Amino acid sequence: MPGCFKKTLFALAALVSFTSFVLIVVAMGTPKWMTGKILCKTGADLVNATDPELVKFIGDIYYGLFRGGKIRQCGLGGRRSKFTIFPHMVKKLNTGLHVMIIMFLCVGIFFSLVSFGFCILNAIKVPYRAIKGPAGICLWNFLAGGFVVLAITSFMAAVKLHQLTERIANFREIFLFVILEERFEDCFWLCVASATTHAVNLLLMAISVINFPKIKTKPEEANVTAEDIMY
Repeated sequence: MPGCFKKTLFALAALVSFTSFVLIVVAMGTPKWMTGKILCKTGADLVNATDPELVKFIGDIYYGLFRGGKIRQCGLGGRRSKFTIFPHMVKKLNTGLHVMIIMFLCVGIFFSLVSFGFCILNAIKVPYRAIKGPAGICLWNFLAGGFVVLAITSFMAAVKLHQLTERIANFREIFLFVILEERFEDCFWLCVASATTHAVNLLLMAISVINFPKIKTKPEEANVTAEDIMY
């Protein structure tokens, strides 16, 4: 059986891996990766709106990997609407990149669960060598964190290089909308936190293979008296 210290490390690593799994699942299922402000440019141009009047033409938008919503302001009050990325809107986006983001996160979930399983195995049994021991756990966490980082990077590329927010805002719209402001929201940062947890696990595995010196207690010397010899 592994020692108490190593048991604690592997149990903590298992908890961290499971936390990463939960973070990714929550992030994927929540439509709050990005929020922003959208200006109804066509409506503002039609009435030659000046700066104080532009407020009537500024709406909001939010979206995630699968769905989102927006409030359109074109001078006649806000109109709320919700939308789904699949199956229709994805045709207007960079389909390959968007699907890759989802696939990267799914692979990250898989390796997080693999890491969780191996951490539990090492916590209840003598740590194995090679792929089943700390080295294997390091590999699974490196792969899980790497794929999550790829998903984060791909999403940032879709937003900044492929104008993801603008494409979504103008989907099936007669008026032209321009993006005034966009912010990465909580669900995006949950994925960043997930990648960080795998870095923590790598640190825990590095600590687990360190052989700390054992504290040796000096044996007590037996005090033999003359009375003991007599008996």
